[in-house]
Amino acid sequence: MLNQEELLDYIRKAKLGDEKAKEMIFLHNEPLIKSIIRRFKNKGVEYDDLYQIASIGFLKAINNFDESFCVKFSTYSVPMVIGEIKRYMRDNGAIKVSRTLKILANKINKFIDAYQTENNQSPSIETIAEKFEVSAEEVVVALDSVKMPLSIFDKFEDDDEGQELIDKIPYEDNEDSTLNKIQLSTIIETLSDREKKIIFLRYFRDKTQIEIAETMGVSQVQISRLENKIIDKIRLKF
Repeated sequence: MLNQEELLDYIRKAKLGDEKAKEMIFLHNEPLIKSIIRRFKNKGVEYDDLYQIASIGFLKAINNFDESFCVKFSTYSVPMVIGEIKRYMRDNGAIKVSRTLKILANKINKFIDAYQTENNQSPSIETIAEKFEVSAEEVVVALDSVKMPLSIFDKFEDDDEGQELIDKIPYEDNEDSTLNKIQLSTIIETLSDREKKIIFLRYFRDKTQIEIAETMGVSQVQISRLENKIIDKIRLKF
């Protein structure tokens, strides 16, 4: 078994293109990957397909892992793998994120924001689980449920008045829905860090303009103007 420093060393090498390092990380974490796959058995997807999809998610976790976050690689990789499987199953109609899970995720995200403001650090999975009286696994799954690219096209279901970002972007009725979603996600990636943060807080975390203004240290009027400019920018590229 690899200790934490050995694992980090292999991750650094893997990110530089070392295939042997990637193989070692996969080998070390294969029990974890298989344990995640078991959660999705009997959901209409063959085991071999699940393993391949999970491996893609795990590879993304290796490539995107940031040591500066000071979290264990396993803690980071689990949501990535689950998310990859869920995206596949959602796209193929095999699974749908429940209303209850979305509501829990929304509440957790608000708690995280408040906790970070008060304590100047993020709460642990265990702290969140204790707060909401759920298991650590449920916390991870709930948080992952709102990280999917399609979440920007869904309303938070505890708020029927919520607005979808895609509603603000006009497109022809005869265009393929999936292509529109991919295009919008691609355009968002071209925004500045500040613009992405506003979109993320507004449409991923269901924040009001007042809440975003407080987080970013500006006025609500400024956030309103910035949001409208961002939407206009997206419209021009869409």
